Amino acid sequence: MARTKNVLVALGWYDHRLLQGIATYATEHRWHLAAHSIIHEKVIPWGWEGDGVLAWLAAGDDLAHFVASVKKPTVDFSMRRPHLPFAHVVQDHAKTGQLVASHFLDRGLRHFRFYSDSENWSQVERGEGFARALTASGEECEWWRWRETSGQGSGQNQWLRRREWLLRQIQSAPKPLAVFTANGTLAVEIQEVCAEAKIQVPSEVAIVGIDDYLLSVGAANRSISGVDTNLEEQGYRGAELLDRMMRGARQPVKPVRIPPAQVITRKSSDILAVNHGGVARGLHFIAEHFAQAISVDDVARAAGMSRRGLHQAFSEHVGCTPGDKIRGVRLNLAKRLLAETEDKIESIAQQSGYPSINTFFIAFRRAEKTTPAEFRKIARRGR
Repeated sequence: MARTKNVLVALGWYDHRLLQGIATYATEHRWHLAAHSIIHEKVIPWGWEGDGVLAWLAAGDDLAHFVASVKKPTVDFSMRRPHLPFAHVVQDHAKTGQLVASHFLDRGLRHFRFYSDSENWSQVERGEGFARALTASGEECEWWRWRETSGQGSGQNQWLRRREWLLRQIQSAPKPLAVFTANGTLAVEIQEVCAEAKIQVPSEVAIVGIDDYLLSVGAANRSISGVDTNLEEQGYRGAELLDRMMRGARQPVKPVRIPPAQVITRKSSDILAVNHGGVARGLHFIAEHFAQAISVDDVARAAGMSRRGLHQAFSEHVGCTPGDKIRGVRLNLAKRLLAETEDKIESIAQQSGYPSINTFFIAFRRAEKTTPAEFRKIARRGR
């Protein structure tokens, strides 16, 4: 019988989802996890001996020095210390930005802002990914940087100065406006400033934040859309990589990047914003009837337009064809149901508007490069 591996969990930051992913892999492979002293007592276990380390080294220097001194295979879940000779399994922040850009573009929004308050590498990568995706679609994005633009020291008035600055940015921006924030706290801040100024969310300002778990806790925040950053999958994949390294595999040269799961749409970004009446009618028709056997001709009739005219107008105002839009809405619902419900795949196909299970499988594999069952397995592991 193989010896039980002793793995240290050295996280300078606590999140139960990352730990759940680690614990799932550890249970499957009968590891012993040494985690209590650091996570619960904040005590660095100098003198610990074992087989490998799973770390998050974006916090204090003491923890980083300790992990480096252990000299065992190590996976770091952050990129704050790239000079240390460790493997990295991190969130794909650029992909997160791209995902949010698509979320806003699909809703017909055309004015974009990214709001951050730090030069933290994750915030920068999210903002750059968001801006690049918008540029590729022919759109522009302005970056609101609080510290860089207006952070003038500390003091009793700093909070008020920041809110006043943020309100000026929101009021002066063209509407309807789409705002992607670098974290969940900033999304709540945008929502609060809009509420105080009686600026309507989402009709005037649509908001998406990070990450969804934080935005789903507390009644005040449950109306804010957020990105599920797939932390359980990150934990699982990090443990999987460490296992290979403990067995003698070479450490990967480049970081392993875990893509986000999805945008969880709530009230703050639940909007269809286009300046073309026919396209707006078509979008609303698709939103109401996509689960039925509708065609592009049906959408054109609802929009009061010819099929050709509708195609041209959708391409100009939405960035895709009516057929693409129908397929995208159906696919997004199917993915959400696979991830969040116990419904049978046949039922999900029907609820999502696919005429047969075979049609669903073909469409899903073409779009996601995997089967519905495998997608569900990965999504559940990442919850």
